[in-house]
This record gives sequence, structure tokens and C-alpha cells, in this order.
Amino acid sequence: MFASSTIHAQTVPPRISLTQNWRLQDAAKALSSGAALSSVAYKPSAWYAATVPGTVLTTLVNNGVYPEPLYGENNQRIPDSLSTASYWYRTTFTAPASYAGRRVWLSFEGINHKAEVWVNGQNVGRIEGAFTRGVFDVTPFVTIGKRSAVAVKIAPPPHASGGISHPSNPVPQTLANGYGPNGGNMEGDSPTFFCAEGWDWIPTIHDRDIGLWRNVSLSATGPVVVKDPYVTNSRVTAGGASADLTLRVDLQNVTDRAQTGVLKGNVAGRAFSQNVTIAANSSRTVTLAAATTPALHLAHPKLWWPNGYGSQNLYTIPLTFTIGKTESDARPVTFGVRTIDYGGVGDGKGTLKLSVNGVPIMMRGGDWGMDEALKRSPAARLEAQIRLNKEAGFTMIRNWCGQTTQEDFYALCDKYGILVWNDFWLDDTVNYPIDAAMFLANERDTLLRFRNHPSIALWCQRNEFPVGTPFEKQMIELAAELDPGRWFQPCSSSQYGVGDGDYGIETVAHYFGPFKDSFHTEIGAPSIPTLEALHAMMPRQDWATFNDDWTQHDLCQYNYAPALTARYGPIADTADFVRKAHLADYETYRAMIEGRNSRMFDPCTGVMLWMSNPAQPSLVWQIYGYDLEPTAAYFGVRRACEMTHVQMTPDGALQVINNRPESLAGLKVQADVYAMDGARIFERSTSASVPGASVASVFPIVWLASSGAVSFVKLTLKDARGKLMSSSFYWRANRDDGDCSALQSLPSASLATHAVRTDRAGMTTLAVTLTNRAKSVALMAHLQLRRRTTGARVLPAYYSDNYVSLLPGESQALTVQTATADLAGDTPLVTVDGWNVTAAPWSGAGVSVGPNPDAGLARPAEVRNIDCGVGWLPGYASDCCVAGGAYACTDDAIDVAGVPGAAPAILYRTERNGECIYTVPAKMGETYDLALHFAETYFQAKGQRVFHVDVNGERKLKDFDIFAAAGGRNRANVQRIADVHPDANGNIVIRFVKGDADQPKICGIQIIPKTERR
Repeated sequence: MFASSTIHAQTVPPRISLTQNWRLQDAAKALSSGAALSSVAYKPSAWYAATVPGTVLTTLVNNGVYPEPLYGENNQRIPDSLSTASYWYRTTFTAPASYAGRRVWLSFEGINHKAEVWVNGQNVGRIEGAFTRGVFDVTPFVTIGKRSAVAVKIAPPPHASGGISHPSNPVPQTLANGYGPNGGNMEGDSPTFFCAEGWDWIPTIHDRDIGLWRNVSLSATGPVVVKDPYVTNSRVTAGGASADLTLRVDLQNVTDRAQTGVLKGNVAGRAFSQNVTIAANSSRTVTLAAATTPALHLAHPKLWWPNGYGSQNLYTIPLTFTIGKTESDARPVTFGVRTIDYGGVGDGKGTLKLSVNGVPIMMRGGDWGMDEALKRSPAARLEAQIRLNKEAGFTMIRNWCGQTTQEDFYALCDKYGILVWNDFWLDDTVNYPIDAAMFLANERDTLLRFRNHPSIALWCQRNEFPVGTPFEKQMIELAAELDPGRWFQPCSSSQYGVGDGDYGIETVAHYFGPFKDSFHTEIGAPSIPTLEALHAMMPRQDWATFNDDWTQHDLCQYNYAPALTARYGPIADTADFVRKAHLADYETYRAMIEGRNSRMFDPCTGVMLWMSNPAQPSLVWQIYGYDLEPTAAYFGVRRACEMTHVQMTPDGALQVINNRPESLAGLKVQADVYAMDGARIFERSTSASVPGASVASVFPIVWLASSGAVSFVKLTLKDARGKLMSSSFYWRANRDDGDCSALQSLPSASLATHAVRTDRAGMTTLAVTLTNRAKSVALMAHLQLRRRTTGARVLPAYYSDNYVSLLPGESQALTVQTATADLAGDTPLVTVDGWNVTAAPWSGAGVSVGPNPDAGLARPAEVRNIDCGVGWLPGYASDCCVAGGAYACTDDAIDVAGVPGAAPAILYRTERNGECIYTVPAKMGETYDLALHFAETYFQAKGQRVFHVDVNGERKLKDFDIFAAAGGRNRANVQRIADVHPDANGNIVIRFVKGDADQPKICGIQIIPKTERR
């Protein structure tokens, strides 16, 4: 019996966070029952101080049991047995006096994977699935003002290490393994974080992210609870005169007698109320509409708009249910007034095309596999992540497989105007969730919890795989019942004009079509962070050598370094790799967006990068690093996502992209083409007009054969008043093979700099001006904010632009902003580097500018030593000058002991396999010695691989058998060929020819001038 007359407080007392003083222990070591562990008298001994919210592994890392798993190769030092154990969490709390006479509720916002909850010796219930709430009435079990204990037993996904269709044997990403499998049988345990089993963008997380991963709290109500309010609005358009709201709210009577009270609220200061009676032990849905509740009619509503199209206006209705003079419960509901149309899709027909408030919007955005691999995303970090997506010009994030389904994510997307494509927790076509009822219960709770967020654009049944889910019908019916206004997309890679792919580096032209789909949900490539970020993710001994540490951080695309080499020249060292990667990533990621821009709405309606946010320190599929530092790809994307943008297609067509709904007239468009020496060789300008939400092709750019190996193109777009609206800078190979290696000879450009510091409202803003006083183009000038005394990078920092290119005599003003507290009392230092860029030191009031001492400058590399595998190492350039063959790798250790002239062992773990020809430029008149490096890593006996080696047409090794020459498998062998002269073309040509058994192979080549021979 619970009567309203027993309530003393007039208002609902505040909710209490229960995230402190938790303890954690392996259930196998706790050796007590839930009843005993949840007794106040229990004394936890040798339990770990638990991080809540957080996962089990997070707690163990924070307690020093295991090293940080995302650094270096630490993850392989953590046992996978964590994924099969259950764990107990335990804490104590005291219900305050303000809760007296009320119902006391213990709430969990999210656990993984299943939990049983005990309070003061009593089992109060279970939670099943990672994406549902657990709310328990603990009134009978707690005493106001006295200490209570809660114990929660977390059980892992049952198939985390074996089961449904194949056993779960985590495969680390190594040179030999590559990416390994994506996921596995854990998808049968969904809803859960099945990506934690391991994917091509996240290593196996050895506890599978189990634990109390979201907040825990204590609250109090009266006899009637306000649950899951839902606000919808009538159709609105830009400049609309009014909107009618509909409010639906569930009122639950938790007592055994009927309760009568008043549901109250207000919208923008206009109050409403409704008398309601709820029968005993039952719920009642109350629906209020503008026709009968005038406060729900909004005149001139403030609309919610996506990023770039208007303000992100939000309304909050504070709801209360009052019995007599006492609030039984209070719950605010926040929402945005907006209308989304989907292009008339339905019944298997139509193309997905989103319009918001009547304005067509070409969706540009990025996929998020997960916010962070161990679910470590405190509020400040998550806000920085969303802000970076916003400032990139994105209008959408895809919540891949629902792995970031949480309130703060959606709230921040509301704030920053980022629409959300929200998958549910399905991927595989074999390992469907075994427990359909649990899955559907999690779907129901997700819809109820998050449907008021204006940022959620659509729900998507699954990732890829168009095959229907066994319970697809029930999923669709749930969405139609609980959130009927949103589109329910069957799958992320097909139907209604949707498609996906490519994931590796391609030519710029590749991204300009032809297109087989309209809304492209996944497209990506490697994206290398700054040199400093790369150093921060691994120990120093791994910086200079492409090895398993690099593949642990996802760089398993073995064609990437060769593609860089083919376009920009051989990679000399890691700094040179980063420098060349930044050119490639900038133009590649820009092209991913510009290619779709060029066909906006004909047929392209959306493009989503795979991915924008990394879950771990990574070298692929990101536009900013795990440490929140933007990459070169970020600024290529940001440029292409401008609301009004000028761009060039690969065939030289100049286009203006107008994303705005209004037409633009009187525009001035200009194109200038420069040779590498800085001479202008083409210029043209014209006026243009562009209708709203459309593309205009303005004029073709003329290429001159005399412009040299590489040309530079500068495009500008100004409005009718002469104000700059957009500019773009391109480098273009004038050879059909796309060779831009001549850029290595670009003379250096030392920039003049100046900076002004402003501190306001806890933020520091630096206004930096760069001026190119050199005679050559300053290519890809990069700014990086640091603390002057320590040299440590300041993260996050927000740049108005970066990786900018300046013509001779040109200046550009940029801003850099960061939280003043992140400077830690030090003076900000802005370092400058780039392809051929440096800067003289400069100091002003509270700010300094100077060169980045570690970056270096691009320079032509004389090819001497070649790593014939997938990377490079000190003294050995990346594989180059070769035709034919393919890469292969091994994880086996290679024995180099006692082998004269042997290279470092890592050289022999990768190879070029198959018939191939190396054509290496050399100096005419010089005499060379060759050292060819081999190791047999596959065959177990001699005679199984026999081949020949020709040099400049002369057979130098006949019937060569690596196993026999080395004396065994996995042992280095070096073959020397003396007194080699370049051929008539100035090349040394080394040909590896198939012999009597299998295929030839080569691990490394040294070309040693006789003057250096020892």
C-alpha cells in the first residue's frame, strides 16, 4: 500500500549519481553468493577499485593489472580468458531523507552483456542486452538514511570464445595475417558490442567490453511515474508560420489503488495541464494535441536545422505529474521542431534523398564504428569528436551497427546539427541473434529512449547483407508503432539507391564515377596521422620500421606504400612516408566528396566516409586521429564540404557546388595554372550564377604540354561584392601514369609568420598569418599547436584550415583555438612544416611560431637499398622501380645470425613473390655491386623453389634454391653480384625468372656503388 498522503516533499527530490566507490572482482574469486555480496556487512578484500561507467578491462588497466591495450602491441599481452569470465561489481549508498515516503528506484543506463542485480541481500532483477535500461523498485529493500549495498553480476556474451558457426579465436593483425576476420559468432549474442571480437578497424578487446558501461543512479518518485514522453510536430518548412505539436506520455501507477492527478507542462512559457486517473497497478497513455491543448500550437517556431543550414534550436517541455500539492514525478522532454522527407521511398521503390524542412540536403558524413574501443568517452572527449565532425562540414554520422547507442552521443548531434543514420545491432547473415526476444526488447527500449532526438534521421535494420533478418517483420512493426515518422531502411548497402565500397587508395578519377548508387554509405582509404601522433601510438623502436606494430594499428593495406611510391617517389624514412601520405590522403579524401559533389542529386544524394572517427590509434579510415588531432584527410574533406564550393574534376572541368537552397548570382570564378617554377601558364575568369541545391559547370581548364611534370591549379570563387567564398588548390601530374615524383625537387619555401593571441571565456584563439616570400609554391603548409616549454601537442585544437598551399607572394590567415586550460600554463607554440615548407622562429605577446624540427623537407631519393616487401626500414626505401609479382608476408622469426651482410631480420618477413623485373636508375660510368636478400619462409626442403636471376640480360644466378643456399627454412641468405654497370638507358635491370620449381621471390636489394664497397 502506498498512499499519496505519506509524501512529505513538495517537489521530486534530485536524482543521485552512483558512479563512485564501486569495486570489481572476478566471480570465480569472489566465492560468495549475490545475497552475501550485497550485504552491508560484507567486506570486499583485494577487490579492484572499479571505473564506473566503464568496462571490466578499463578497471583492470586503471589498476595496473594490464598495460594500456591500444598502445604498441600491448593488446597481445592481455589474455582472452577475460571474455569468458563473469564479474561482480559492488558499492554502497544511502538513500537521503528527501526520499522518505517515496518509491526509491535504482537505474542502470547500460550494462554488457547480462546482469543480475542484488540489493541488501535481495535479488531485484535482471538486465539483458547492452542497449536497454534496467530500472528497479528497491523501496522494500532500503531504509532511508541507512547504508545499503548493491552487487551486480555481469555475465559475458556466451559465444565470446566459441560457439555458433565457428570458434572465436582472435586473430591479431600482423604482417602475415593482415586484417583477419571481421567479427564472428558473437553476433549471435547481439545486442552487444560484437565488434569487440575484432574487426579490420579495432583489435580484439579481450573482455568484449563487458561491464557497467553507462551511468548508475538512484531516484525517487511518488505513486505515479512519468515514462517515455514523445513529442512530434506537424509538417514544417523553412519560414513556416506555425507548427502543431502532439505529446504522448505514459503514466504508470505503481500502487494497488487508483491515482488521480494533473499532468502539467509548458512550451516556450505557455502552460498546459490535463487531469488524469490511472487505475491501480497499471499504465495509461495520455495524448495531447494542439487542437485541444493550445499551448502545443507554436506560432513562428524556431526550427532545428542540420549543420550549415540554420540554427539547432531545441525546445524543452518540463513535465510533472502532481497529486494534490505534491509532485509524484517530473521528467523534462527535449526535442526539435523539424520535418524530414525521404524522397518518396517505400514499397521497394524510390531513391533515398533527404530533405529537412523542405530543403534538399546532399548528405556528407562519416561512419563511426565505435566512439572508443573500450567505451572510454567522457563528455569532453565525445563533444570534441562531434565538434570535429561538425567543423568538417558534415551533416551526418552513421552509427554503425548501433555500437555508439547512448544518450550523450545523440544529444551532442542535436547540438551540432549532425543527422544520425542509426543501425541496429546486426551484421552477419549466418550468426543471427539467438535470443530474438532480447533483441526486440532492446530495440523497443532504444526507440522509446531516443526517438525525441531531432538528429536521428532514420533507423536501419542492419549493416550490409540485404538478406532479411528472421525477425525483420517484428523490427519494422516496433519502429512503426513507437516512432512512425522516421524512415526504416532495410540495410546499409542496398535498396532504395543505397550502396557502399571502396576501402583502399584509388586514383582521384576513380572517385568521380560512374556511380552505381545514389546514397553511398561507406567509402574510405588509409589516412595517416601526423608524425607526432604516429610516434605516440607505439614505442620508439617501432617508429622507423614497418612491422607488426603498424598492422596492429590497422595499416594492413599492403598496396598503400607502393601506391605512394608510384605517385610521389620512393619512401626514404618514416617522416618521408608521413609527408607523402599527407599529399595522397588530402587529395584522395577530397576526391571522395568532390566526386559525388560533381553529380549532386543526379544521381548522388549522399556520401559517407568509412570512417570519420577511429576507435583506436589508427593509420586508416579516419579524418582525425584517436588523439583528436585532425589529419590531412580532414582538411581535404572540409574543403570539399563547403556550403558553396569551387572544384575541379579530373578532366579539368571547373564546377561550382551550391548546397544552399537559394540561388547565387553575380559570382566571379577564376582559375590559374602554374608550372613548378611558379610561372603562371593559364588564367581565366568569368561570371556565373548557380541555382539553389545544384551544380554548375563553368568552363574547362586548358593544360599545356610545356608545363612540366606537375602543374598547380588555384581556383577562387567570389560573391557579387568580391568577398571570397571558396578556394581550392590542386597539383596535377602531366603524365598519364599520375607520376608526381617531380614534386620532390620543389625548392624549399620558408614562410614568414605572425600570430596574435586572444583569451576569452576559457578559450585561447591564435590568429596566425602565413606569407610565402619564396619564389616557389609552398605546398601543404601544416600548423601544429604545442606547449612551448615541453613541446607537447595541445589536443584537441580546432583549426580554421590547415595543410594549405601558398603561391609565391601569397598570404593566408588562419585561426587555432583550444581550451586555455589545455595549455597547462605554458606559452602556445605553433610549429610549421609541410612538403617543402619551413618557417623562421617568431615570438610575440604570449605566443610563438617556429619550424617543426622533426618533419624535414621532401627531397629526391637516390634509390640504393630497396625493401621488396610492403614497407621500409632504416636505410631501405619502399619497394619501387618494379613490375610484376605480388607481396607476401610471414609472422615467423628469421635467423640472421652469422649471415655476412645480412639486413635486419624484419626485411626478410615480407617479400615480392613471382616473376618480376626491377629497373633501377643508376649513374652512367659508375660500377656497382648488388646484394640480393632472400629467406625461404614456406618450403621445408630444398628443391621446392628453384628460379633464376638475370642482371642487365645476363644470367647471374641459375637454378637458385634459397633453402639450399641458406641451409634451412627461415634463415637469411645474401647473394652478391659484383661489378655491375648500368645499361644503355642508365638502368640496372634485375629480372627474377621462374625455374623448375614454384615461383621466384626476393626480400631486399642493395645497389652499392663501387666507391662505397668495403
